[in-house]
Amino acid sequence: MFVDEIQVYARAGHGGKGCVAFQREKYRPKGGPSGGNGGRGGDVILEADHDLNNLVAQYYQPRLLAQDGQAGLGKGMDGHAGRDLTVKVPCGTLVWRLEPEAAPAEPGPGETSAEPGRAGETPAAGRRPKGELAVDLMEHGQRFVLCRGGRGGLGNRNFATAARQTPRFAQPGEPGQEGEFLLELRIIAEAGLVGYPNAGKSTLLTAISRARPKVAPYPFTTLHPQIGIVEYPDFHRLTVCDVPGLIEGAHRNAGLGHEFLRHIQRCKVLVLLLDMAGTDGRAPWEDYKNLLTELELYDPALAQRPRLVAANKMDEPPAAENLKKFKRRIPKTRLLPMAAAFDEGIDAFKKAIRQAVQETGLPL
Repeated sequence: MFVDEIQVYARAGHGGKGCVAFQREKYRPKGGPSGGNGGRGGDVILEADHDLNNLVAQYYQPRLLAQDGQAGLGKGMDGHAGRDLTVKVPCGTLVWRLEPEAAPAEPGPGETSAEPGRAGETPAAGRRPKGELAVDLMEHGQRFVLCRGGRGGLGNRNFATAARQTPRFAQPGEPGQEGEFLLELRIIAEAGLVGYPNAGKSTLLTAISRARPKVAPYPFTTLHPQIGIVEYPDFHRLTVCDVPGLIEGAHRNAGLGHEFLRHIQRCKVLVLLLDMAGTDGRAPWEDYKNLLTELELYDPALAQRPRLVAANKMDEPPAAENLKKFKRRIPKTRLLPMAAAFDEGIDAFKKAIRQAVQETGLPL
């Protein structure tokens, strides 16, 4: 199961309460106050890990609770601090603070009240408005304290004075920070494959890497992003992301467009893959224009991103004629003809994406 967006509830540990105690020994019958301090509550910490590729662990454990601090003890003994909770997430995870949930409106006559979203549900099941961006975890090993533990309370020994030698009170521990957050994964890749359903993106990813996504002759075979590693003879490597097929209106989230488009926002180079044979009855030049429109409407920066245009399915009869029409209708656009299913044009494509990535010089 692939999970790239999840709502979680996090609560740091509460501080332990201070102790009220007095020293009573054989030769010190009135030894004075000796209550120890409470321990600090544990923090909830997020840590980026490049060995993870989705948020499925948080799907099964949406409540992140750190350990409370131990209460203080007599004889001046302080309580143990609570253990920190370290949660590993994939590199490329954004953490949003969710705004407080508004009270549900009273249902009118004949209406039923909608159940609000709960921690552990994907946002599609109960979407909450995003608040501020807390952190963007990009680098392996990067850590962020999501919720800080409460301070332990002081024992009664800290309140003894010359005028008040036997204080019979102590501080309670401070509560730990808590809140609801949205974890959103944006895959980090150097090149992103963008195209209509059934254009051959998964077939191309299989041809250039060792990734093995499902390949079938019908649209929407790919339901979630796939990552492949392209290897070269000189041991150079680059990552390629295969995004599920886009449809018209993807910038308005049609066909879960937002769920897919966000995964290419970090790519240095975009590869627009066109079905040059027009298998589904669409003209390749219209597909090209529509893809650029959807990218620009979703994020204008994507339309300015360096891109390559690949003409796939050149092994089919209509492809050669469509290629000529494409060049007449959209001149000055470099095309990389290929037949990914038969490994034709793959070497030239691999060289082209490597050169395009190197020319950008952009950080991920």
